[in-house]
Amino acid sequence: MSPRTPPPLRTTGSAPALPGRVRALARLRGAANRGLCLLVVALVALEVLPGPGVPLALEPLVVPALVVLVVLVVVLTVFGGGPRPPARLIGPVVTGRWQALSTPADRVPSHGTHGYGQTYAVDLLADPADGSRPPFGVGGGLLPPQRFPAFGQPVLAGSGGRVVRASGRARDHRSRNSWLALPFLFLEGALRDLVSWRLVVGNHVVVDHGDGSFACYAHLRRGSLRVRPGDAVRAGDVLGECGNSGNSSEPHLHLQLMDRPSPALAAGIPFAFTGTVLEAAEGGAGQDDGRGVVPGRGQRFSATAAAPR
Repeated sequence: MSPRTPPPLRTTGSAPALPGRVRALARLRGAANRGLCLLVVALVALEVLPGPGVPLALEPLVVPALVVLVVLVVVLTVFGGGPRPPARLIGPVVTGRWQALSTPADRVPSHGTHGYGQTYAVDLLADPADGSRPPFGVGGGLLPPQRFPAFGQPVLAGSGGRVVRASGRARDHRSRNSWLALPFLFLEGALRDLVSWRLVVGNHVVVDHGDGSFACYAHLRRGSLRVRPGDAVRAGDVLGECGNSGNSSEPHLHLQLMDRPSPALAAGIPFAFTGTVLEAAEGGAGQDDGRGVVPGRGQRFSATAAAPR
């Protein structure tokens, strides 16, 4: 059967669009979520711990405050995408055979939220043809990161620019890829989100492309960073290695393009890969025609990095 070429920017859904001011507020989803969590924790502490409890003067405000924060978190999570702008083309960020997990090819926002600039983010897992990637649930889902083929794989700059953020001290934890481990992952992620976005992305590098877009490479391996803020990089340069730091279920690369250097207040920017060949459903290979491709959820692809330029 002849190979088919998957559509370069297919999508089966898009985010509801709201006025520009509301879309701008979507950047504050993380802050609203932290405010809600802190309010709930404070109320529980006031009622459970010895003492007078919630002051009488504040009691009429408790329920309205909770309602407002809950509605705000939901609105800023689900809405705020607006019209989809043109995708920016970038080169391969990994080499070899990989698989996409959360991807804007299937839904927008790809990770279920616009918070932290994740609207068009993609997760990439190494998936060699030899089947060396442990399946879901093996070892109770708490395997050391070294068991996964993605761990330690080089992460490349998809486009040239200048490094504006680089952090590589977070530890690489065990996997969370089983039904028993997933609740722990969600609880852990909520606690990370409560403290800072830095604990969510783990070790990361942010590159300023100089055209108003910034790439964030997240969940990198501890101690693997090859760059530091201020360094100029070319497309194809090694930034670090794939790891399992931050809010990660298993070693993988989380990549997103943003309109600001800090995910805390960033809005996502769509992108597509060049130099990448997607595997068709029939097992054949699609061709990169230069327009760029975005792998769908579970879709495997192969990429070969060109010399740095």
